[in-house]
Amino acid sequence: MSLNRYRLRHLAKQGHRGARLAENLLKDPGRLLGTILLGNNLVNNAAAAVATVIALKYFGEVAIAFATGLITLLILIFSEIPPKTYAATYPERIAFPAAYLLTGLIRLFSPVVKVVNMAGNGLLLLFGAKMKRESDSLSSDELRTVVQEAGEKITPSEREMLLQILELSKMTVDDVMVPRAEIEAIDIEDEWDEILNQLATSLHTRVPLFRGTLDNPIGVLHMRRVLQLIHREELTPQSLEASCEPVHYIPEETRLPQQLLALREERHQLGLVVDEYGDVIGLITVEEILEEIVGEFTRQTPGIDEDANLQEDGSYLIRGSANVRELNRNLGVNLPLVGAKTLNGLILDAFEDIPPVGTTLLLRGYPVEVVQTQGTSVTIARLTTDPVTTAREDKDES
Repeated sequence: MSLNRYRLRHLAKQGHRGARLAENLLKDPGRLLGTILLGNNLVNNAAAAVATVIALKYFGEVAIAFATGLITLLILIFSEIPPKTYAATYPERIAFPAAYLLTGLIRLFSPVVKVVNMAGNGLLLLFGAKMKRESDSLSSDELRTVVQEAGEKITPSEREMLLQILELSKMTVDDVMVPRAEIEAIDIEDEWDEILNQLATSLHTRVPLFRGTLDNPIGVLHMRRVLQLIHREELTPQSLEASCEPVHYIPEETRLPQQLLALREERHQLGLVVDEYGDVIGLITVEEILEEIVGEFTRQTPGIDEDANLQEDGSYLIRGSANVRELNRNLGVNLPLVGAKTLNGLILDAFEDIPPVGTTLLLRGYPVEVVQTQGTSVTIARLTTDPVTTAREDKDES
């Protein structure tokens, strides 16, 4: 009963005969326990009877109480506490050899065990107990606990990836998408020189091509095809449109695992996220989804400022458009993930207004100072990664 069921199943699949026998025995715990307890009680009762006979024969009725105490002590020491403690500590050492013996005993005592089990189950049903066995299947939260407690059996990096995969099931595309304001795309109606400049300076392999507005996309432009057109000296607005791949649209509330499978099956690397009205609100790539599992695996592009810049005092100057989930992962903080997806959104939600420069607030205990605003948004904020616990903050969190 102390065996790790998942390790047992693994060993049985690997061909370990003792593990296979133990697994078969555990499939019917009622029959297994009935056989064990039948043998256990036979031996204990026989020992008690022998001790009583010996006490009466040699010492008289006065010695019966002493014999009872002595045999109880002997049974506890030699057949109960130490053996079962050892077996619970090293279950595989005991269970696998014992499985051979118990398999034979189950066959031998099968008729008696069936009768005893029928009587016992009938008594349980009389008290309203249901005899249906609970499933061994694990929920995602239970599996997360198993992974966290795996200890040295898996490396920290493997544990982190497994936990991220489990976390992925709770996330939707709008948690990791590039927001509309930050999408790098090409308007086919721009001046040709401007389009050529965008093509030459693009930092991405694939770029959306649209007409007039991002809500009117033409397709996804692959830079490899642009190079082919340049090589053939056929690069024109018309050839750009003709070389585009079809746009893959993604509803904003789609879960990430589902969308990853869809992108793989349809062989798309990029998709445009749309809201309930069909307006484009963001962009997501396979790379963005995979980074939620393995972390950042691309270097920061030269010439592009990072969202968070470390200051001499240990604080960070952070862009308001920085993704909250990425900040949590990269800075080791625990900002709230429910609701707003960006730091600017968290600040505006907290104030329900545009806060003036210099305003400071606590987000999950982390001091955040508004450094710069522009129009209706906070563009730069200072975050201190050392949380501050106050009675007011504790009350807000509760």
